[in-house]
Amino acid sequence: MSFQNNVQRTTGEVALTTILLFQMGIGTLANVTLFFFNVSPILCGHKQRLPNTILTHKAVANVLVLLSAGIPHKMAAFVLRKPLSSLGCKFVYYVHRVARGTTVCRTCVLSTHQFFILIPERAVWRMLRGRTPKIIDPSCCICWMFSVLMNIYVPVKVTGSQDTGNSSDILGKWFCSSSTPSAGTVILWFVSDAIFIGLMIWSSGSMALFLYRHHQRIQYIHTPNGYRKCSPETRAAHTILMLVATFVNFYALNSIFAFYVTVFLDFRLWLIETSSILASCFPTFSPFLLILRDSGVPRSHS
Repeated sequence: MSFQNNVQRTTGEVALTTILLFQMGIGTLANVTLFFFNVSPILCGHKQRLPNTILTHKAVANVLVLLSAGIPHKMAAFVLRKPLSSLGCKFVYYVHRVARGTTVCRTCVLSTHQFFILIPERAVWRMLRGRTPKIIDPSCCICWMFSVLMNIYVPVKVTGSQDTGNSSDILGKWFCSSSTPSAGTVILWFVSDAIFIGLMIWSSGSMALFLYRHHQRIQYIHTPNGYRKCSPETRAAHTILMLVATFVNFYALNSIFAFYVTVFLDFRLWLIETSSILASCFPTFSPFLLILRDSGVPRSHS
């Protein structure tokens, strides 16, 4: 029975590792495609639109999230000779945290930008909308700098892999370990994420309410061919709503696993891999959503 349980556990761990590596490959390819899709105006000699600028930075952050999450697992799955050193663990996990924080920030910026594009013409919104082009470009750098500073503690807490002596978890020793962060650090991390997610939910909820009211007003308006074409702004808003909903759901699930692993220092392999898979879901799926819906960006002029 013990041998059978070990075989089942090993099979499950291999399946989780395969899923993560598949995510890393497909997600990286999709984000590289998204990156070139949004920098193509510059390559063609045109001026890059504001949403294209946001999505360019978002694609770079997504690739870093996927690669940094997959490197330890790739070594454990294919190398199994020498795990990451302490310095390597610090670097990989720091890059992962910085890229993850930047992804959260960029998704928030994209959602709020689309909100200002869609909202009705009011004096206060018109004033803010006029300042948006001057804010977007600096916000790209601010998101990176903010994430770099917010996660400066990570290299201190992360160490090289440690063999805990648990023979039932053979591959666990090939993964990096970390100590529990201080309460102040956890609170700061939670508050920053809560602000960004709160802005996403507010802007997305406002767009959903506006679109619902707009649909209620025009549902009885008949067109000659009986078909009302969706405007680019409305289509972009639908895409952003799906993007934010996808992010919030995967973020909530990943946070549950990450909280348990961090607080209880439970480094069982299946927990680590499941948490990594959930963290990689949004960077993997979001570029497909954006590309298939024509990048989901409003055709506003910068």
